[in-house]
Amino acid sequence: MNITTKPIEYKDGKQTCVGYLAWDETYSDPKPCVMVAHAWGGRNGFSESKAVQMAAQGYVGFAIDVYGDGQQGSDTAENQALMMPFIDDRKMLLKRLKAAMNAAQGLEQVDADNIAMMGYCFGGLCTLDLARSGADLKAAISFHGLFNGNGLPAKKIKASVLALHGWDDPMVPPDAVTELGAELTAAKCDWQIHAYGGTKHAFMVPEANDPKNGVQYNETAEKRAWAAALDLLAEKFDMHGVG
Repeated sequence: MNITTKPIEYKDGKQTCVGYLAWDETYSDPKPCVMVAHAWGGRNGFSESKAVQMAAQGYVGFAIDVYGDGQQGSDTAENQALMMPFIDDRKMLLKRLKAAMNAAQGLEQVDADNIAMMGYCFGGLCTLDLARSGADLKAAISFHGLFNGNGLPAKKIKASVLALHGWDDPMVPPDAVTELGAELTAAKCDWQIHAYGGTKHAFMVPEANDPKNGVQYNETAEKRAWAAALDLLAEKFDMHGVG
């Protein structure tokens, strides 16, 4: 195994975005790509580490940059200021996500016909939104993501959707889980929702430690969710013999 990483610039109109690519140079042929959508703080070490983990699985990992210019927030106020324009304008968000997918498909390391996406928190919402658009994703995996719909015209969802959710997440109450299930059923897609009991928001993030506000790392849920994600990716990319 010889994992290589490098920044990748791509464009959404005039906006430059800076992604982070990870791949195993042991493989000479193009491999399936897993796009990684960051949480509200921007493309950082956490999302980059997930791209590297995807490369270690034999895929190409591509940590995308939703905010542009590699911007990152350093506190709650800055994170909110970066995220909210995209929460408020889901059409703009979708355009940015499609630019990232186009960039991924154009990379020489990537099999353009085999793209999946995973995302965390805000990135989970991004992942669901790209799937909602009818994009040609093999899988769309949301880790403790936000489920609220985007108000855009409904499309047939091609991706197999996997939502990994902490049942005690105050940002996504049980009614929102039921609503997502109904939405995905109406879209006639292949979907799963795994809800983990006794589990709060950001359960995949080891540094998450704010239980009063419903944010808490959970090692058991993290392991179970990661196993479920890898299982779906292996299923969807089985023809490549990796995973």
